[in-house]
Amino acid sequence: MPHLVLLYTPDLQDQADMPGLCRALADTMLEQRDESGKAVFPTGGTRVLAYPAAYSAVADGQGDYGFLYANLRMGAGRSAAVHKQVGDNLLNTLRRYLEPLQQQRPIGLTLQIDESPGQVYDGKHSTLHPLFNK
Repeated sequence: MPHLVLLYTPDLQDQADMPGLCRALADTMLEQRDESGKAVFPTGGTRVLAYPAAYSAVADGQGDYGFLYANLRMGAGRSAAVHKQVGDNLLNTLRRYLEPLQQQRPIGLTLQIDESPGQVYDGKHSTLHPLFNK
């Protein structure tokens, strides 16, 4: 552990650099330091895996909607400040890679961090929800 798993609508496979995104996310994870300057994640245990969904339905189906869900599972013992720092930095990396697509079409983006025994971060940035919040 840690494992960061990406699940996304299959249309993103051809529109986003998924191998580059995985590498950037792994690098972001490896850059993280706790309050004492120690690496948050072990290099050898850091894994980022990405899967296009075999099937998907997003929102009302009336538009060219995409979605990416990222879930980081990490071991217990880090502070709330580290959880937030890691989450914010991973979300920024996701946004940097997907923002050009989000400017072209609505794509929802969710990042959640889970630590035993439960969820500790839930960050979202979406250009999809505003279409339906009128």
